[in-house]
Amino acid sequence: PAAFVKAEQALGYESRLITFSPNEFGFEEDLCLDLPWMNGRTFRAMRNVLSSASRRSQKGLKATASSGKVPLVWKPHFLEANLIAWRERLWRPKIEEALKRLDFFSFDIYQFDGGMDFYRQGEIAKALQERGKKIVCCYFGSDLRTRGVLSALDEISEINFTVEFDHLQLHPEIHYLFFPFDPWRFQPVERNNTRLRLFHSATNRRYKGSNHIIEIGHRLEEEFEVDFVFMENTSREQVLAAKQRSDIVIDQITNMGGVGYGISSLEALSMGIPVCTRLTPEYEAFIPDHPFVHVTPDTLYDELVALIRDPALRLHHGRHSREWVEAHHDARNIARHMHAMYKERGWEG
Repeated sequence: PAAFVKAEQALGYESRLITFSPNEFGFEEDLCLDLPWMNGRTFRAMRNVLSSASRRSQKGLKATASSGKVPLVWKPHFLEANLIAWRERLWRPKIEEALKRLDFFSFDIYQFDGGMDFYRQGEIAKALQERGKKIVCCYFGSDLRTRGVLSALDEISEINFTVEFDHLQLHPEIHYLFFPFDPWRFQPVERNNTRLRLFHSATNRRYKGSNHIIEIGHRLEEEFEVDFVFMENTSREQVLAAKQRSDIVIDQITNMGGVGYGISSLEALSMGIPVCTRLTPEYEAFIPDHPFVHVTPDTLYDELVALIRDPALRLHHGRHSREWVEAHHDARNIARHMHAMYKERGWEG
């Protein structure tokens, strides 16, 4: 979300961001409400116990998508609804004070990330609609998969966006956007490592297939004059510094979710580093010009050997990486696309 705001500001729009709680990864904030009972372990545990088991499972998600009954609609159990209502009563004074301080109702277009109002019954969105304001929803992560839409907001949202490719199968009226990113924070540099550096990082080994990646990395260290660097649950600053010094980045080899790459890969692409990852077949067909080295558990070793042995191949992938991320993921280009849609609807002059 912060990337959207900074891009719109760079294009001359007045744009502000309100977040419910501090970002756990340390990304930039604008107006952070720091609301209680948002992401604490106790609240998450209570919510998970009370929410539908099928809603939390991959099998449940696939069944929902294949049934044709999309979008999934959030329908809480009685106890879950009461828990959330209690939390919103606790939040209300802080929300009202922040909206007043921001002069919240003076803007023209409102984007609700995750399809989330400040209140689950869409109280603020309805108030905006009554004032003739334009309402947009943008979905990130797993909310549309696991929670579904909040019907009160979905019914009045005039445009829906998503940065998740599989969401196109989960909502009949949604537009795909490449994930907004600022590649200009990173600059490709010439790397003069006497030994090639292969890099992999993870916060969830199973999700990335890290154990197999580590095994292959150590094997390559023994067979070639290369260093394999693995970082786990390390600060963002340390990871970025280590990544910048690397010659090859391995993102993931699993197909456990998403399309095969995220912010970690975008950072490496922006640095002009070849990235090895596993793309879903559907998404690879959607982006045929992509710069990734596609890998699976069976092909990872051979693909890395090819990159290690061929400096020209690494250089080709590195240059293509930077060009591609600028063309597809630059947040300013994505913001321009969104505002072009707004102009088509007569929302802007």
